[in-house]
Amino acid sequence: MNLIVNGEEKNFEKDSTLEEIIHELKIEEKVMAAAVNMEIVKKDEWNSFVVRENDKLELLQFVGGG
Repeated sequence: MNLIVNGEEKNFEKDSTLEEIIHELKIEEKVMAAAVNMEIVKKDEWNSFVVRENDKLELLQFVGGG
């Protein structure tokens, strides 16, 4: 399955939930917000939200600073 993740094409072996994709990318602790095809997906829905071929994911991290 091909996805665009933060503007970069990535290939995954099977259909997955958003939570599985984030886990497979090894960034689960860093991601604070996620959007699929420009629609925000609430964190409590990540484990049931199934991503589809060619979906565009934006996985956002909050960065502190001053």
